[in-house]
Amino acid sequence: MEATEFKHILKAQDEQVCATGVDVWVGMEPTFTQRFAETPEWLNTALGPEKPDYADRLLREVCLRQPGGVVLRTLGRQYGGEDMPRWSFGYYQARQQQFRWDGPPDPLLAPLPEEAAPQVDSEAFWRALNTALLQTGWQSSAFTLEQALPYRVLFRCDGKAAQANVLSKPELTRASVHAQKIPLDGLLDPLAQEGDFLLCLDALPPDAAHPNPSGILIELPALPSVAVFVQLLQAITRAARETAVPSVLMQGFPPPVDASVAWTTITPDPAVIEINQAPEPDAEHFYARCELFYSAARDVGLHPYRLHYNGVVSDSGGGGQFTLGGTEPMGSPFIRYPQLLPRLIRYLNAHPALSYWFAPPSIGSSSQSPRVDENLRESFNELAIALEQLERLENPSAEFIWRSLSPFLVDPSGNPHRSELNIEKLWNPYLPGRGCLGLVEFRAFRMSRSPECAAAIAVLLRSILAMLSTDDKVMALLDHGADLHDKYALPFYMQKDLQAVFADLAQAHLPLHEEIQNLLLQEPVRFLGKAVFHGCYLELHQALEFWPLVGDVASQERGGSRLIDASTTRLQITLGMETHNPIQIEGWEVWVDGYRVPMQVEQDAYGLVKVTGVRYRHFQPMIGLHPGIAARNTVGFVLRHKGLDEALEVTYHEWQPQGLPYPGLPADMEEATQRRNERFICQVVPCDAGIHPKLPPDSAVSAYCLDLRRLSDSLP
Repeated sequence: MEATEFKHILKAQDEQVCATGVDVWVGMEPTFTQRFAETPEWLNTALGPEKPDYADRLLREVCLRQPGGVVLRTLGRQYGGEDMPRWSFGYYQARQQQFRWDGPPDPLLAPLPEEAAPQVDSEAFWRALNTALLQTGWQSSAFTLEQALPYRVLFRCDGKAAQANVLSKPELTRASVHAQKIPLDGLLDPLAQEGDFLLCLDALPPDAAHPNPSGILIELPALPSVAVFVQLLQAITRAARETAVPSVLMQGFPPPVDASVAWTTITPDPAVIEINQAPEPDAEHFYARCELFYSAARDVGLHPYRLHYNGVVSDSGGGGQFTLGGTEPMGSPFIRYPQLLPRLIRYLNAHPALSYWFAPPSIGSSSQSPRVDENLRESFNELAIALEQLERLENPSAEFIWRSLSPFLVDPSGNPHRSELNIEKLWNPYLPGRGCLGLVEFRAFRMSRSPECAAAIAVLLRSILAMLSTDDKVMALLDHGADLHDKYALPFYMQKDLQAVFADLAQAHLPLHEEIQNLLLQEPVRFLGKAVFHGCYLELHQALEFWPLVGDVASQERGGSRLIDASTTRLQITLGMETHNPIQIEGWEVWVDGYRVPMQVEQDAYGLVKVTGVRYRHFQPMIGLHPGIAARNTVGFVLRHKGLDEALEVTYHEWQPQGLPYPGLPADMEEATQRRNERFICQVVPCDAGIHPKLPPDSAVSAYCLDLRRLSDSLP
């Protein structure tokens, strides 16, 4: 589909949401990787020698595609086991051209000089900046110290005198925020909280990471508003022009943000580079922003997916969470419609496909996005009471909603960041500066393979919020029991569940365009192979698996990642008739290892089908569970019919069928598909009607799965 046509579809979807009167902004955290690299920083660690250079190049591409903003180097995350904050490169831009950065470029964007550039006069710039601030109408005072970043300017915007007395204000001598750990209570600027704003500056050191023209380094304080920040930028521009400063590197505290600006940051995360994409007012603008980032990443050699040696396609490895809210905190739909969040919790609980279909490979209670019914049983029961209490209140406050639900939107260890719905920034008074933003982060999303897929998800989420803002679709929490990790591990049932969501939206006058539905249903690459035999087909799809944590879980909480046993995998087997004759399918069955596979009879769009899952261990982990269970390189299925003297033998190989090494990673999707196809091998074999299948033990059979690990044949 042409981009123009797709934009028209998005515009029509946005008009439907707009007609409900519900304003929903949507942002994303896309993550990109260097998919041909096999070094730790691109496989499992956050930091490494290559990532800052890739981030620089990515930021440069973004700036060139959307000029007029200003580059800022602020602080990224810091986990308990890390000594220093991670780096964060940001781009600050007005949405409607209210202002443009006309000052000297960041060293990243400055042209290389033909000859060595003269050293800037730091003292002259320092004095000029103080003068420019006074001309703005603010009160400022310049002073120097005998330490790093010696040139300092203290200013106030409220008309009071800026008193630069280090004896009465020892914070004036503070070191760079980039040279110290982030306190446990968050990144705070005590001076700014009192109305004193401290600028610390010096000449760029000669051994700076960017050997471009000389320039000035400015460390910014925590500023109170976009208007103040823009005025400061204008003062910096005037001072730089007066003193012929060729480049300015700005670092320090993150800038103030409101609906008038787009603040985008690029940071490191395990195996990926993450973009914290600025939220957009609708899906059409969201798609335009995604196109920019995806194309910029592609041009610097970064990718939204991985192709593994055997042709398996996975996401980048860092997820692709979505954040929804409003133009400003009180305009958030979660604040304007107090019953929205409770309704959303019940709706997600009722539709496991929304938790699993788009999720990264690691799902379940041990994952980065567990559902509320994957927490402790006692917690789930108490959540039901909390939702009942909220239902009885006509207009609960934002803080009351947060206090009522935050204890339940956590993982089993109590971590509020790891939850399917992260409401840390909804209305959290204990998270200074960023806790009361009216935001909800949807974490159960893998990185989308294309901007079109990302935009389709944005349409889905915005439409669901618009629907639930005015209509309660699910009145109580559902206890799925064993079906949650059994039935909904299979793509067949997840797709049926998504179709039910689509039907709800259509009933609410928010129907999804057919192209949007197709993108949503086809997003993950799960198809493994199809064989047709005497009019009956057998399809294999990659199903989901719920991997457990391993080892000393408590000690792993301090890090950015935890150890799981991912050695178990699950396949979905589907039988159907090419001629779609519902009577014929009854005589067909599948055997594996001499056992007949129990299957569920279901209805799809064309007729009756048989469906089930098969679990097995597909590699032997160095550290994991069940050391006595052998790993399988292949799984062999036999498709039989009692009226035939021949059968179809289907062998699925985990690796190259001859056990040969691959020459390297697949060059592209086409080669990855070829490698997957060659692992799915079929042959017709004679069938002895006198041989009967064994019945698997009850312990190996659930309603929707046969667990090969529990057969006696699985022992080494």
